[in-house]
Amino acid sequence: QCHKGGRGLGWKESVGQGSVKRKRKNVMKKQIGIGISDFKKLREEGYFFVDKSLFIQEVLETGAEIILLPRPRRFGKTLNLSMLRHFFERIEDDNKRKKAKALFSGLSIEKSPLFERYFSRHPVIFLTMKDVKQRNFEMALDKLKRLIGSEVRRCLNEVESMTGKSPSSFGDFPILEKLLQYEGHQGYYEDSLKILSEMLDFAFGIPPVILIDEYDTPIHAAWQYGYYDEMVSFMRGLLSGGLKDNPHCFKAVITGILRVAKESIFSDLNNIDVFTILDPQFSDKFGLTREEVEEVLAEYGLSHRMKEVDEWYNGYKFGEHTIFNPWSIFNFVDKSPPRPEPYWANTSSNALIKDLIIEGGIEVREKIEQLIAGRPVESVIDKNIVFPELEEDEEAIFNLFFFSGYLKCVEVLPDERRLRCLLAVPNQEVQYIFESIISKWLRTAFRNKKLETMLRSLVDGDIETFQRLLNEFVISTLSFFDTKGKNPEAVYQAFVLGMLLNLGKDYEISSNRELGYGRYDILVVPRDDRSRPAVLLEMKSIAGFYKEDPEKAMQEAIEQIEKRAYSKELKARGFTNVIKVAVVSDGKKVWVREV
Repeated sequence: QCHKGGRGLGWKESVGQGSVKRKRKNVMKKQIGIGISDFKKLREEGYFFVDKSLFIQEVLETGAEIILLPRPRRFGKTLNLSMLRHFFERIEDDNKRKKAKALFSGLSIEKSPLFERYFSRHPVIFLTMKDVKQRNFEMALDKLKRLIGSEVRRCLNEVESMTGKSPSSFGDFPILEKLLQYEGHQGYYEDSLKILSEMLDFAFGIPPVILIDEYDTPIHAAWQYGYYDEMVSFMRGLLSGGLKDNPHCFKAVITGILRVAKESIFSDLNNIDVFTILDPQFSDKFGLTREEVEEVLAEYGLSHRMKEVDEWYNGYKFGEHTIFNPWSIFNFVDKSPPRPEPYWANTSSNALIKDLIIEGGIEVREKIEQLIAGRPVESVIDKNIVFPELEEDEEAIFNLFFFSGYLKCVEVLPDERRLRCLLAVPNQEVQYIFESIISKWLRTAFRNKKLETMLRSLVDGDIETFQRLLNEFVISTLSFFDTKGKNPEAVYQAFVLGMLLNLGKDYEISSNRELGYGRYDILVVPRDDRSRPAVLLEMKSIAGFYKEDPEKAMQEAIEQIEKRAYSKELKARGFTNVIKVAVVSDGKKVWVREV
């Protein structure tokens, strides 16, 4: 939530809940710093900063020792944790401490009675897992080892430089040495938060603050690439070891996109509070409130564009606050001239969402199509996300959409036992994602699943389903020109033959070969199990000789199958079950009948 330049110079700021009221002077506008999430860099280099510093006060006033804050991507999670880090981080040198304090000059937290009490008092352990997205567990574990090892090295250096104490005097230093070298077994890394926090408490005489950013990114990747159980086991060990009943931890704040279900990750933690987008706590500390958006637009002379910004980027409800996506707002303002675009849509591969849509059942696809058409869908909302349930639970998928920022709750429905909502697309930006990205996935996925169903219905003898789906393929795939050419039978034969080749693993597909007393059009025979049906297709077009009479063409195809005794020879070869099918075409219409 940031910008850069001169406008902050000479501004008068007064305290306001979650934002700062600014009185302008005749100074230059601040430059926008897209993608910068380092609080120190933003403040030192003069980037525009929307004041969320009362987030610090809310963290301190919350009774829980461990706070989990799931929010959609690009809503300021990393920046807020960076701000916490620079607030709490213990500094002994007076000059450095003054510089650190200046980072908060003019911000709301500076007026809080908690500021002097807690500023620069605690050592900090900070881990960000946003880049742990490897394709197998070995690579992901190596990445995590390096992250942990680097943080151990930083903490050890601070202990030595600030206290003069040698870390080697700490009892578990041999394990820390192994962590520094990215060595040792997995258990050492699972215990690393516990060991490191104990060492910092021992060195400084005060327990550290533990900050973990994007804790669920490794879990998302693990689910996508097939090593979910291994990663969940590691994360459970890391978090439980470092956070459960740990007397050497003052506060822990964890961010991510989702609350991965208690049974999976947080089962051993009895001192954790989770505040999702449904809760009033912290509801204005991530993303931009309407008041903050109006201030941003006013800064850049764009107040007249507020209605347009509303349509494109409004729609989120966190607790009781209307929230805008900060990534999109600042990208909009940064463009010259400013123009609304789906900026948020282009910040992630959306791989997990894509897989769930493609693998989801027909009910999921139908509801997605309903959302694209602008009609809300109904779903129970559960704060817990259980990844294994995503494969079989439709409501789990729409919960994921909701908590990830793809849907909003437009109405809470009566239900005494559960939270049940009508969900809808929140704004034009996300509507673009549904129309341009998700609808493309749907078309591809539906085509593949429809093809699989059509082919299976043919070899199972479900000719009614085969005819219906073949007609759908013809309408959506074959051009009218192709089917009205000089040899439409050949066009249809090639078209159907091409689709049937998808059965190639289990069936042998052939065409236009001698069998019985003539040449068949298409033959499908099982490769190994001759008790399974063989399928023979005879293709006819009503053009020319049949003078647009489909029934006459159908009878001709049936007579040809019987006269040429195709099935008799197949049975002689050991195929006990032969399905004989006549297919008649007329432009983009197809009739199918079993003989």
